[in-house]
Amino acid sequence: MEVRFQRLYQSDPSSKNSVKMMGRGGSYRVSRGASFAQILKKNMVPAPGCSSFIPQPAPEFSTNTSTLDQTGNSKGSKPKNIPKELIDRYKRGETHAVSLLYQLSQVLQFQVEMKETVTTGGITGFYFAFCAVIDGVEYKTGMGISKKEARAKAAQLALEELLPILENDGVLPDASVGPPPLPVKERDYPVLEAHPGRTVYERKNPIKDQVPGAIKEMFSKLMDNYPEFSGCGGTVAAFVAQSPAGCEVVALGTGNFNTKESLAPNGRVLHDSHAVVTARRSLMRYLYRHLLLFFSKNRSLEEKSIFQQDQSTKLLSLKSHITLHLYLNLLPKGAAQIPSHLRLNPLSISAWEVNNQIGLHVTIDGKVFSVFSSTFEQSGSRVVSMSASDKITQWQVLGFQGALLSHFIEPIYVSSILIGNESCSDTRGMEVAISQRVDGITSKLPMYYCVYRPHISLVPSVVTDVHSIQKSFSLNWSQGDVSLEVVDSLEGKTVEESPFKSGPALASRLCKAAMLSRFNLVAKEAQREELLTAVSYREAKMMAKPYQEAKSVLKSYLAMRGYGQWVEKPPISDHFTM
Repeated sequence: MEVRFQRLYQSDPSSKNSVKMMGRGGSYRVSRGASFAQILKKNMVPAPGCSSFIPQPAPEFSTNTSTLDQTGNSKGSKPKNIPKELIDRYKRGETHAVSLLYQLSQVLQFQVEMKETVTTGGITGFYFAFCAVIDGVEYKTGMGISKKEARAKAAQLALEELLPILENDGVLPDASVGPPPLPVKERDYPVLEAHPGRTVYERKNPIKDQVPGAIKEMFSKLMDNYPEFSGCGGTVAAFVAQSPAGCEVVALGTGNFNTKESLAPNGRVLHDSHAVVTARRSLMRYLYRHLLLFFSKNRSLEEKSIFQQDQSTKLLSLKSHITLHLYLNLLPKGAAQIPSHLRLNPLSISAWEVNNQIGLHVTIDGKVFSVFSSTFEQSGSRVVSMSASDKITQWQVLGFQGALLSHFIEPIYVSSILIGNESCSDTRGMEVAISQRVDGITSKLPMYYCVYRPHISLVPSVVTDVHSIQKSFSLNWSQGDVSLEVVDSLEGKTVEESPFKSGPALASRLCKAAMLSRFNLVAKEAQREELLTAVSYREAKMMAKPYQEAKSVLKSYLAMRGYGQWVEKPPISDHFTM
């Protein structure tokens, strides 16, 4: 049965920047998105000597202390003593998520509302969607085939963010500091202070301590085991899974180059070995492992999987108590490294310079060029990869799982991006690159896909006293690996001295051919016979229709807004079979 999904967005009817769009059962408005000038002005700070005007939170984020809670009592400071039994009963499955939210609202004296965020038009087969609104802060949207199921899912998602904070601090986050990331609703969050290097998410957050600590411990352990490769840690990226048990590193990568080799038609050469790309492909290996656990038909193994299944769509999603976080020890190449003058003096620069810096970028031989650059146009037959900034932007819309895994799982996004660069005092470029460039795209995307706004913050560096002397080497590891793999980024293959080698051909375990092999194995275990009919890697990817539709929308949207054309690798690199 075809499932249709309608989203409702609100904007000022008088705004010239809103477009009225017709949907089944009515009309709704979506933002056209900010122009370059609007984006730059949004990131301006007062000039020295000027009075500092700090924008105030929008009314819906108001924290007026005279507000009455749902019991009619005047709200003052929130009490910090939370009956632990309430939370324990919920974790044991004895209390419904919606019930716990309302119980906590009485104890902590906050307002809670289960708000419907999708209109169905009264047509059978539509998905319902709700989000929890706590003291004016909207949390993640939950969907279900009934309103009851959607409310329950929304409550679970809100508790997923609230409980770790409650258990650590005993107090709810203050709505005046800003909401958590919203996967469906898009809005311009108010800037709460005049410091250009601070994001709006500055509330006390244990993740900012736990994630770097977990990565430092794992990276040190790997380097202690393989000291001969300690010089490969100049640029580090890692994914961390957070659960009630704590934070656990699940994928890690280093590297700073793409291959100098020509595109290979056999899928056995790594074209891009930048740290975040390497870590992301390591994350994909981790996801394949857990898919095999889920489809193992062994109850004890299935319970160890990070996945749960939606009975209506049969797609898997991360269990509600698990969230992912991305750590980078350097700002990613590309738009995230926007020079300060582009943000502070938007009226003094040319449109060309704006396009050049905020637009799409590519990497060639480890160097970064704007897609508008003549140097890029003259790159010839050399391997060209999109910049790390642009790839992260893409993954926060399409999901980090990629096309092949989208056959089995819903899009997977990271809840926060932590930058561990001690010389960096400004993450505003990340905000522009990751979120603002794709403002307004969610309503155009197919079901499940959205702009997921991550928390972006600065944290201590986990890599200290490391001199990257083996600059062309890239390391990769994911949870469950017995040993580290070392890849020569310029060659795109494993080095002879690597602790892990897949075989005499030295193809990396991260290469496309290896991913296709895992895909076929999971398709067989999941009894998805239709997926096994794909005769090539490219065909298997193109069969993921919703993913390909979302990808096409994203590329068109970026081009339409003047950021340039997304550069695709020639299809020859995907036309291989196993």
